[in-house]
Amino acid sequence: MTRNDKYIGYIGTYTKGDSKGIYRFSLDAAAGVIAEVEVAAELENPTYLTISNDNRYLYSVAKEGKSGGVAAFSISETGGLTAINSEGSEGSSPCHVSVDSQNRYVFSANYHKGQVESQPINQENGSVRPAVSVVKHEGRGPDPRQDKPHTHYAGLTPDEKYLAVVELGIDALITYEISAEGKLSEVSRLPLKAGSGPRHLVFHPNGTIAYVMTEFSSEVIVLTYHPENGHFTEKQYISTLPDDFKENNQGSAIHISSDGRFVYAGNRGHNSIAVFRADIFSGELSFIEHTSTEGDWPRDFALDPTEKFIVASNQESSNLVLFARDDATGRLTLLNSDIVVPHPVCVKFL
Repeated sequence: MTRNDKYIGYIGTYTKGDSKGIYRFSLDAAAGVIAEVEVAAELENPTYLTISNDNRYLYSVAKEGKSGGVAAFSISETGGLTAINSEGSEGSSPCHVSVDSQNRYVFSANYHKGQVESQPINQENGSVRPAVSVVKHEGRGPDPRQDKPHTHYAGLTPDEKYLAVVELGIDALITYEISAEGKLSEVSRLPLKAGSGPRHLVFHPNGTIAYVMTEFSSEVIVLTYHPENGHFTEKQYISTLPDDFKENNQGSAIHISSDGRFVYAGNRGHNSIAVFRADIFSGELSFIEHTSTEGDWPRDFALDPTEKFIVASNQESSNLVLFARDDATGRLTLLNSDIVVPHPVCVKFL
């Protein structure tokens, strides 16, 4: 999906104000320019997206009337989207979706329902089918916003033996085994710092270290993953904020470079991306810098396929920001901050 160093990306949005749904853009990696921003698919609140390993299908959070679920699209050679189908149930839509490498299942986390779902994918046309497994969580946390479970992330472990589920409402990382039929069975539960509000997770490329971003305490939690049984253990907590910042902040996205050397974490409120260096042996983090996102409420960001750039989305100021990334130091340099996309949330590249 590249044309002369051009890479196609997609933006999930909240469809309030001027937003129409899923947006598409191109990144010219040779020139360091984002262009061709346009609506790719009209859809209500497609806030989070995921793309199949073979770049043939895109799956999105979707809302239709009083129902919420997952919508499937086919991707053309030029990056166009064609709707295949959608499958959901009554109530709020999920906040996170992911797929396995063979495109057999879509996994979704539902913040408002406090549950995780597994849905089979039709291998003939990429359509999504009704859920074969729905697990509803129970409990609460000490923060007033943790009045009930709020499932925020569901993604496979590197070996794809387990589904790692991050539970913001009850401060937990829950691991599920996945049967051949897509059924989810809990095998491990790691309690995390009370009131921290864990939100998203990313694995180190070595497959044995994971990083969790917290929303309420604005920290990165460094974990050891034990593939023999799906368990996790804590190694380190490190703040994503300056010591003197006392205003409201909510942690957002977390991503890692493919060489495992640098971790990036988003701050909504401080409106920055915190850059960390990962120790080559332990995976533990040391702080490098904060980079302003030149806007309000950076909900997500993504490294492009070359990893020479990062594209960030400021939800409340409705702008994308393009940074150049130094792959030797991990540092970011602002290139452009006035790329207009209404209420952007999720950023994904082909």
